[in-house]
Amino acid sequence: MKYYLSVLAGAMSYGILSTIVVLAYGEGYKLGEVVGTQLITGFLLSWMLALYTRFRTKRKSQANGKTSGAVAQVFKRLTWKQRLLLMAAGTPTVITGLVYYQSLRYIPASLAIILLFQFTWISVLIQAISKRQRPDKVTFLTLIILFGGTLLAAGFLEQGLGEFNGLGIALGLMAAVSYSLFVLFSGKAVPSAHPAFRSAWMVTGGLILLCILFPPTFLFNGLIWSQLLVFGLLLGFFGAFIPPVLFAIGVPHIGGDMAGILGAVELPIAVLLSSIVLHEHVSGLQWFGVIIVLIGVALPELYKLRMRRSRSRSKPIYS
Repeated sequence: MKYYLSVLAGAMSYGILSTIVVLAYGEGYKLGEVVGTQLITGFLLSWMLALYTRFRTKRKSQANGKTSGAVAQVFKRLTWKQRLLLMAAGTPTVITGLVYYQSLRYIPASLAIILLFQFTWISVLIQAISKRQRPDKVTFLTLIILFGGTLLAAGFLEQGLGEFNGLGIALGLMAAVSYSLFVLFSGKAVPSAHPAFRSAWMVTGGLILLCILFPPTFLFNGLIWSQLLVFGLLLGFFGAFIPPVLFAIGVPHIGGDMAGILGAVELPIAVLLSSIVLHEHVSGLQWFGVIIVLIGVALPELYKLRMRRSRSRSKPIYS
């Protein structure tokens, strides 16, 4: 049960971010300052965890009398080519954060998170194009459910598309595309590396890109010691540190399929906080749409689990 709760808590952490960003904007802070403090916090926490993991493993192996070769195998030194590959794989997270957080300036947080969740069908579309393979019937049904749920959850059917800012909607969809690319690339980048060091190098790559796009002047003009530091610590803790750690703990034990289902809890948490903390209006019809989106996210994973169980039951048992 603790592994399920670990993944669930990690997904809930992601759902908190949009509310924190909107509050930071309300205090007058800019996009580069918000994302910059988040990534710097994530960078420091990630490398602290990586170094602590190395130290703890070495100490534990020495206490158990294991050879240092076993430890070296776990923490095999990465080549610079592998490090650069991991840093490149981490850059889509920065693009996602930038366009997603920028969309929050133009559209409600409850709508922004719904648009971000379109990465579910965008990932399917990208894979279908890259593999030149037509999606199956379950995938088509899932896409229809997601599309219908999105129309309801976003409030398009109640208020009409013209009531929303076009730039904000475009930025939200761009964030979904960027996040889809991150999901596709991150899993293929040096999978043999230890999760703590994979995460640390990916955050490093994202931080370098962000410093190029938005030079961190807030580090030198004293702004970092204002309330911006509080927002940065919260965003870095709940966005760049806690979820990867909790996912690394839980996903290997419950599987990627179940993790995908539990990860969808990010959506209702974000919408709920937008309603309670930011006082955004979320109608009953929109909540119904959120439920439909969650069903659409879970449907293909539940189908896979059902097929696996049916295959395991149909296997002959030899005495």
